[in-house]
Amino acid sequence: MSTDITTATHAMATAHIPGFLPGADGSDPLFTGMVVFTILLVMVIGSFYFKLHAIPEHMAHADNHAQMQVIGILALLALFTHNNMFWVLALLVAAFRMPDFLTPLQSIAGSLDSLNKREQAAVELDSSAAPSQQPAPQQPSQEQPQTQPQTQPQGDTHA
Repeated sequence: MSTDITTATHAMATAHIPGFLPGADGSDPLFTGMVVFTILLVMVIGSFYFKLHAIPEHMAHADNHAQMQVIGILALLALFTHNNMFWVLALLVAAFRMPDFLTPLQSIAGSLDSLNKREQAAVELDSSAAPSQQPAPQQPSQEQPQTQPQTQPQGDTHA
């Protein structure tokens, strides 16, 4: 037998082996490259998916939103149930702030309280400054008969 390769190979065979074919040792570089590419692609898409689901929470955290827990719960529900309605609702709650009705009402209540304290202080000041100007209580005379106030019967009411 001859050891010359050119005489043992077929006439239609190429002189080199393409890189996408597995080698004689069992290694497959194309398969290995595709596995690495697929794993990286899944990780990038998963990262993007989680980042997308966290947009309402990031918006609420940036604005120091009062409803941060509600927004977080809605985003988690959307993530686990794959129901986009929860995510849209979380996005709407994070995007729009509810009007602050409590602060003006507390300011009004505080102002009224301070006015009331001023009035009470003025009344106490007037009463302590002029105690002799108050008339003495009158003694009921024996000539005037004392009358008791009339009470309404229980069945009558005012319209």
